[in-house]
Amino acid sequence: MSATHELAVTAQALVAAGRGILAADESTPTIEKRFKSINLANTEANRRDYREMLFTAEGVAEYVSGVILYEETLRQKAANGTLFVDMLKKLGIIPGIKVDTGAKDFPGHPGEKITEGLDGLSARLKEYYDLGARFAKWRAVITITDDGKPTEACMIANAQGLARYALACQEAKLVPIVEPEVLMDGKHTIERCYEVTTRMLHHTFNALYDNGVVLEHMLLKPNMVISGTECSRQADVKSVAEMTLKAFYRHVPAAVPGIVFLSGGQSDELATAHLNAMNAGRKLPWELSFSYGRALQAPALAAWGGKPANLAAGRKAFAHRARLNSAARYGKYTAAMEKELATTTTKLASQD
Repeated sequence: MSATHELAVTAQALVAAGRGILAADESTPTIEKRFKSINLANTEANRRDYREMLFTAEGVAEYVSGVILYEETLRQKAANGTLFVDMLKKLGIIPGIKVDTGAKDFPGHPGEKITEGLDGLSARLKEYYDLGARFAKWRAVITITDDGKPTEACMIANAQGLARYALACQEAKLVPIVEPEVLMDGKHTIERCYEVTTRMLHHTFNALYDNGVVLEHMLLKPNMVISGTECSRQADVKSVAEMTLKAFYRHVPAAVPGIVFLSGGQSDELATAHLNAMNAGRKLPWELSFSYGRALQAPALAAWGGKPANLAAGRKAFAHRARLNSAARYGKYTAAMEKELATTTTKLASQD
């Protein structure tokens, strides 16, 4: 298979009908915060057990097309000695890898961040491909503040970083997921979020074009256009869907195969409801899917609680959330399904 064909096949497979991406790429410090919520020590064994629980949930491959892994997990083995990469591939799930090294303070621009990780990236990508990864992710972080941020300099610098990363990925036969995230934190309105999101998308696709990135061989992982968490006027589901799609129609080329949303701190239910509203009754130029982390994992983490006796309950909680987001991909999710599937999950868990 040629490199070009391989990239095209992978990109399309990641946004296959009814399926989405699990973001399980939390860094060691980030997953420590998650484990603290259930009073669990942040050890390699516990990280392995937690992720193995997610990957072995019944029917997971029906709803999950790919998993973004942290570097530790890419090299890690399950309790039975099977590499996680091999376990996922056997299920028909594509392994991916987070490749940026984090958002750091942007020199000369207090309060803004620039994502690092370009140094030595090409060599790392080759190694990741050899280890079994077939796509990658790089996250840029854009903050909205009351004093006029983000600056154009911050957005342009992050867009260039995303583009250089994306090109390096395609040269290494990895599909790049391009993630320009406008954060929800703040008092800003949905209109202000729309303004910043469209500017960032504009800069991102300009940079992708200028750097020669093949749009058909990448995916976009954006925020939804939404009210800031501290805004007194929270936009409803319909408004979020309409303004998000308006931003995409104006700034995301139809050549991009799919848009895989980040949840960005939304509740599990809202992240699913917003995705559903965008897909319901519409024929869109791109596949609209999900690449959720916390919005897929939170119920499973709570149900598991770090206890071996609760592994079955954790798996069922994860499968429950994945099924709901699969339904949202078809625009067929309803509030009633939340209750119905939650009740089923509870009954099944009680039988174990």
